[in-house]
Amino acid sequence: MWPCNQNSALLKVLRSLHGRLIKLTLSARVEDPEAVKHGHFCLSVCLLILRMLLSLLAVAVVSAAVLYVLYHWLIPAAVQNSGWLALIWHDVILERVLNITTGSSRPQRILKAVQKNATKGDPQSVISAIDYYCRHKEWAMNVGDEKGLILDSVLTEVNPSISLELGTYCGYSSVRIARLLSPNSKLITVEFNPAFAAIARQIIAYAGLQDKVTIVEGASGDLIPKMKERFGLKSFDFVFLDHWKDRYVPDTKLLEDCGLLRKGTVLLADNVICPGAPEYLKYVRNNPRYESRYYQSFLEYTKAEDGLEKSVFLG
Repeated sequence: MWPCNQNSALLKVLRSLHGRLIKLTLSARVEDPEAVKHGHFCLSVCLLILRMLLSLLAVAVVSAAVLYVLYHWLIPAAVQNSGWLALIWHDVILERVLNITTGSSRPQRILKAVQKNATKGDPQSVISAIDYYCRHKEWAMNVGDEKGLILDSVLTEVNPSISLELGTYCGYSSVRIARLLSPNSKLITVEFNPAFAAIARQIIAYAGLQDKVTIVEGASGDLIPKMKERFGLKSFDFVFLDHWKDRYVPDTKLLEDCGLLRKGTVLLADNVICPGAPEYLKYVRNNPRYESRYYQSFLEYTKAEDGLEKSVFLG
């Protein structure tokens, strides 16, 4: 609004000056032609400046309207069917612009949306609040509502006692998993970024699931070998991979080497198509120790193809 207010103020000043010059010209003596000539010149200059300002104002209004249409409709619609375009627009360009203009991070904005729209202690309302925000306000790489249903189905089938999540981010999938766990079941979730972990703790607590979820901060490659000793567990029943895609294979092998996978442990990997985890797919699909199945779906909050790979460890 500031530029418009500034232009309005300038227009008022110029109009006032314009009126005074008219009075000056009318009151000038006929025998003083130089005064009349000078008055006419000033009037012409004022009118020219007024026209320039009005033109600039019109250009600014049209530009703002075009940017609004591009930002809210055309670009989001254009990237809906392309995973990579969606990632570039939402995860590279738009996130940085919003970080600068709002002075906050995307996880902080998601937390505010939860606190504003979700019911405290109600995990489903937390999930719904994040889904609505990410679909209508600002995209984020959660597993999302459509692939989330696949996650729910697999988790219900497995009914794990102890689960591991690699990649907590804002805690969306942690809430989604923990809400379906039976009494006395636990989820350990690993997050490398301390700022993300701090937001996730608040969102998980807001959902009332803090007693079921333990967030561990650090690199997965450093933490996996310490899991047995730190938590006194033998192996995991369910593992959800949703962190850096180039860590899927190394961390799966590490879980094997550390004896954290038992016969029947289910691994579910997100984003295997977009942004993609081809090495992981090659590893589990061509490994006789795994029985794998691909669940086709869409990249979260878009219509671009993505999916989940479910792999059962055969021992």
